[in-house]
Parts: sequence; structure tokens; C-alpha cells
Amino acid sequence: ATAVTVSLVRRDFDTAGSVMFMLGLGELLEDWTHKKSIADLAGAMALNVDRAWVRDADGQELLVSVKDIHAGDCVVVRTGNMIPLDGRVTGGEAMVNQSSMTGESLPVRKTPGSYAYAGTVVEEGECLITVEKTMGGGRYDRIVRMIEESEKLKSTAEDRASRLADRLVPYTLGGTALVWLFTRNITKTLAVLMVDFSCALKLAMPIAVLSAMRESNARHMSVKGGRFLEAVAKADTIVFDKTGTLTYAQPRVAEVVTFGGRREDDMLRLAACLEEHYPPSLANAVVEEARVRGLNHEEYHSSVEYVVAHGISSTVEGKKVIIGSYHFVFEDEGCRVPEGDEAKFDGLSDAYSHLYLAISGELAAVVCISDPLRAEAADAVRALHEQGIAHIVMTGDNEKTAAAVARAVGVDEYHAGVLPEDKAAYIRARRAEGHTVIMIGDGVNDTPALSEADAGIAINTGAAIAREIADITISSQDLFELVTLRRLSEALMGRIDRNYRFIVSFNLMLIILGVTGVIQPTLSALLHNMSTLGISLRSMTNLLPEKTEQSNA
Repeated sequence: ATAVTVSLVRRDFDTAGSVMFMLGLGELLEDWTHKKSIADLAGAMALNVDRAWVRDADGQELLVSVKDIHAGDCVVVRTGNMIPLDGRVTGGEAMVNQSSMTGESLPVRKTPGSYAYAGTVVEEGECLITVEKTMGGGRYDRIVRMIEESEKLKSTAEDRASRLADRLVPYTLGGTALVWLFTRNITKTLAVLMVDFSCALKLAMPIAVLSAMRESNARHMSVKGGRFLEAVAKADTIVFDKTGTLTYAQPRVAEVVTFGGRREDDMLRLAACLEEHYPPSLANAVVEEARVRGLNHEEYHSSVEYVVAHGISSTVEGKKVIIGSYHFVFEDEGCRVPEGDEAKFDGLSDAYSHLYLAISGELAAVVCISDPLRAEAADAVRALHEQGIAHIVMTGDNEKTAAAVARAVGVDEYHAGVLPEDKAAYIRARRAEGHTVIMIGDGVNDTPALSEADAGIAINTGAAIAREIADITISSQDLFELVTLRRLSEALMGRIDRNYRFIVSFNLMLIILGVTGVIQPTLSALLHNMSTLGISLRSMTNLLPEKTEQSNA
């Protein structure tokens, strides 16, 4: 403004016009790039809910398409699931994570009469919601506002550049005054005003970050802020939750071992009836196996209770039925193996993950889940090591399975049978030691660790609450996306560093040339604004080639 005003007073309309034109063009470029990146990011974060449970007038629950739900319908949402549509709670009680809507870090208690927002996630409990807005109440618009207002968009490098730009303004004005006092030459004085560090620093840095976020979306990775790309670039520790990350996201039922003379199909039908309400991949495997066998698992149980990282409890025909981990069934609930079946129980294969089904305190069946390793898991872990990740950790199920997987993929450390709070505590301890930690998971039990890490990464086929809490979401198709993410993050930080050095050195050179009279103010303004425009356009280009060389990795 000072430069334009002085130019107008001197009737130097060419200089004033060129400055105003270049600044105006720069603002248009910034606005377009920012809005385009925000739109891409918001689209990636939009609702991804296809079906929901609806309770009819007879009290029966039906799984229907969200498109077929109308205002006034009653939707049942349980632990770990996303609320699909806006409405009012008319039954039940739940703790709901609303961080994506309100920024609140703690879950909010929802009771009858409370309002529930589409896209928020039930962390604990169960509630019945009467739908009021079938289009989700403008969630997309709320996401856009949330992103624009969120400090998470700023990486440390961006923030440093922005603060430096603000601090340099008084020095620029002070330098202008000193040149005038010592030279009394208006031309040399204007040369300082024509060159301002703030324009390029405040324009190029955010554009570089937003463009990197846009590029990550094009590669099926949704990143919620530049801060998390910076964390990935600096990370020296990665923690994997085994199931759904190092193993395929679609495990299969290998066999169903029954106890107490029970029928295999009956036990699988009962297990599927309980598990279909909850999102973990092991639960999906049980439901899919029942479907393949043509077993209709109609609702004949009462309300179900989900115990995070343990299992499910319900009542069937007056008998308590539970399904879940060994710890939950035998240690927490004190269930027993039927007399005479001890040898069968001891002979269960360690090659599988196990879901234990018990009725009235007695083991009824063990569902053996085959959870094969991803074909690329070992190569991806090796590539991450080569990219500077010094410590790769895995958390797993039972000791034998976890040890076998750890050996096969080449991780540096593993922990078996850990609870959600144990994972979070481990990450907290590593960070306290000065390490930058990434956590990768896909389940409800991973959410505390995802929140604790410098960058939490969720698999897009995992539980809704994991995707909601995570800072980055990647596709479940290929683990090499993590390698690509690391490369992209390092390339972004390299670009920011190069931009920073170029902006400071080039503009300092222009000031020196202008003060010494080598170039005129008009040329200074042109070169300054052209360099700002050029570096901004350069910052919009892709950081990585179209095809990453994953095969070489």
C-alpha cells in the first residue's frame, strides 16, 4: 500500500499499476488454489455410509440403504459406528465424538432429547435417532468451514514462514526510511518498497502444503493438515496394529470348532447374529461366512453390548451369550470348557486368530479366523526402513501369531495381547523420549493410539471412529501407499525449504540492486512479483512423478 501510494503521488502510474496487477493476480491464484484444495479435501472427508440399521414399528431392526431412509424413521447406532443422518435421540444413551463438527476433544453424552449430527461417531453405547434431515444437514459445508478455520492446516514450517513475513514488515519500512534519510533519493527508496518478503512467504508456503494435500487425495490418501505431512516426514517410529494393516482387511473363517455337542451351523448363525452389529474385520468375516453358507441369522437376541477390544455380550432365549477374545471370555467372564472337550480345545491351531463363543458360562464354539499377511507387507516394511524409519513396531493378537507375523514382515519389535490403553501408553512413552511416532490402525480399539501419535493413520475400510479420529486416511489396497506418503511428505518439506531460501535470497538481491541504483523500481516490482508468481505456480506442481517406483522398493 505504501509503495502504491508513493508511486501515485509521484504520478508513476506504470509502477503503481504493475504492482497492483501482480498483487491482484497473486491473490486470485491463492484464492483459487486454496479453494480447490479445500474442496478436494472436504470431498474426501465427506460421509461414506451406505447402509444403516432402521427399527420398524414392530421393533425389528432392518439393514437398509441410507438412500431409502426418510424423515421420521428411527435409526439405531451402536459403538464404533457413524451416525448417518441428522436427527434427535429418542432412546438409549451414548458418548458421541463430535470433533469433526465442533472441534471438541472429549465425547459428548447423548440422551433422549439431544440432537445428533451426521458424520459424528458413537464411541460408547447405543442410541435410537429419529431422522430429521435426510441429506445429512449440510455436513459438507460444515467440513469446509472446519478445515478453513482449523489450525491443523498449518505445519511448523508454514507457521514459521508466516511469522517471519509479519516480523519483516517493520524492517522493510525501517529500511525504506533509512535509505531516504541517507540518500534523499526517492527512486532508491521506492526500490526497497517494491520488494517485500511477505508476499512470497505468505503465498507460496500455504500453496505448497495445500497442493501436497490435494496430490495425496489424488493418490487415495486423505490428509487433514500440513502439520501431519510434516510429522510423517520427520517420523522415526511407526506402530502397526496387525489386523487389517499388515494383514488383509478381509479375513476369512477357516473353520468353526464346536463344543458340548452343539451343531456347527447353529453356532455360526448365532455368532453372525451378534457380530453383524459391529464393524471390526473379524466380525465381518463371521457375517460373510454365514452368508456364504446360506445361514439366515435373524434377530432373536435382546440388546447387545459391545466391550471395546474384548467382545460382545447379549441374551438369547434367557441365556447369556458372549463372543470375543480369550481374555474376555475366560478371564473376565470366567467361562469354562465343557467336560471332556479339553483335548479338542488344547488342539486349536495357533495359525488362526480365535473368536470364542460361550453360552451360560460354557464354551460353545471357537471361530477360527484366517488372517493372511498382505503380499507386499514385508517389502513395504523394508522400504520404510530404507526411507529412514529406524523403528517399526507391531501390536498383535496372541503371542504365537504375533511372533510369527513379526518374523515374516521384519518389524523391529512386537507386543501381543495389548489393550487400547497399552498402545496409547507406548506411543506416549516414545514421544516423551523425543521420537516422532506414526500409528497405523483400522479398529475401534486403535483410536486412543491414533489420537496419541504425532500422525494417526487409518485404513479407509476400518471402523468409522478410527477414520474420524485419524489425521490421515489411506486406501486398504496397498501398503506401499505408506511409502508414497513418506516420499511425498519429505518432498514437501524439501520444497518448503527451497522456497524459503530462494525467497529470502532473491528478494534481498533485488533490494541491494535497487538501492545501489543498478535496477529501477519498476523493474524491481516486476521481478519481485514475477518471482512470487513463479514460485507459487511451481509450488502447485506435483511433488512426485505420476507413477511411483514401488516395484523397485
